[in-house]
Amino acid sequence: MADRPRVVRAMPALRRAVRQWRVAGEKVALVPTMGALHAGHIALVRAAQRRAARVIVSIFVNPAQFAPEEDLATYPRTFDSDLATLAALAVDLVWAPSAETMYPAGFATRVVPAGPATAGLEDKFRPHFFAGVATVVAKLLVQCAPDFAMFGEKDYQQLKVVGRMTRDLDLPTRIVAVPTVREKDGLALSSRNAYLSAGERAVAPTLHRVLTDCAARIAGGESFPPVIDEGGRTIEQAGLMLDYFETRHAETLAPIGSVDQGPIRLLVAARLGKTRLIDNVAV
Repeated sequence: MADRPRVVRAMPALRRAVRQWRVAGEKVALVPTMGALHAGHIALVRAAQRRAARVIVSIFVNPAQFAPEEDLATYPRTFDSDLATLAALAVDLVWAPSAETMYPAGFATRVVPAGPATAGLEDKFRPHFFAGVATVVAKLLVQCAPDFAMFGEKDYQQLKVVGRMTRDLDLPTRIVAVPTVREKDGLALSSRNAYLSAGERAVAPTLHRVLTDCAARIAGGESFPPVIDEGGRTIEQAGLMLDYFETRHAETLAPIGSVDQGPIRLLVAARLGKTRLIDNVAV
């Protein structure tokens, strides 16, 4: 069995480790996570290892991105099994700070992003979310000082928000997008998939099937509105409650009406029982 990776919970130890790697001339990559690791996170770690000699995985369930009615208390926490997964991957360091370390008494600063963070997608339904994400990611990038930070394309708006924030604040980390990892039936991997009942799990791949069908039709020249309207109806007829199903510019996330207006991303969010699912595909 692989040795347990080094777990660091305090800033001085983290900074000493990173400083040693820097003195040795080694590149550093960060994989930010909230734990409950699955194959999608493994893909992020492997992508990080292809780019850097040293890989840090952070595990921190960030309270700042949960609204009072959301699932902070019940969010899956599987620290011991996560460490076993990371040991098998030979990760160099696990940064696992407490909430008190990340947000000590008197903490009074937030990053409040605009641009992609105010595109009327996730932010419309979770208005608190991206300030929480941007603040914690900014802190992680400052703390770990990585050359690269890996983010999955499944959380596409988040990816664009983090990229914009990093450029706007002149942070020296390159944000690397990693393709979505899926089950064989197309369902995007997510820690929240564990909440799905067996019946809901059978319905959930509808999102990806509709996305890929609509993307193919749009790429084939069909008009956006009827394709999206039909796709939305198909999703709802399958038993999901649609939050949004949108065609957006792939970089800015601005609304887009034709293929001539730029690269296109289809994005969807829907609720299935008590679980909220998101997904996206390129056109």
